[in-house]
Amino acid sequence: MTFSTIGTWILRLLAAIILLQTLFFKFTAAEESVYIFTQIGMEPWGRIGIGIMELIAAILILFPKTTPYGALLAIGLMAGAIFFHLTKLGVVVKNDGGQLFVYALIVLVSSAILLVIFRQQLVATTKSILKFN
Repeated sequence: MTFSTIGTWILRLLAAIILLQTLFFKFTAAEESVYIFTQIGMEPWGRIGIGIMELIAAILILFPKTTPYGALLAIGLMAGAIFFHLTKLGVVVKNDGGQLFVYALIVLVSSAILLVIFRQQLVATTKSILKFN
């Protein structure tokens, strides 16, 4: 196993583990999750819908053939999370010390690096789709 292979797996696992561990709070309607989504006007449908999309992103990131698609989805989701932290929620939410904000940044950066690493795969798929149509 090369360093780049190990590094890629570390990025995959980092992003996927963070995405997956937050699902428990979203799907069980934990007080913090309900508070966050109430503040942004998306409770409960946004909490559940975003939880489902985060689950899909995490699964896609873990499989090498679908990593760039999961990374792209995760980038979009985390960009939204960071946006709401910076505009409505604040970096620190319910005295979490900024932990959720930092997690969103870690997933965003990890996913962006994965997207760069797997960009050729994404470009090839896009070209084949466009060529098919």
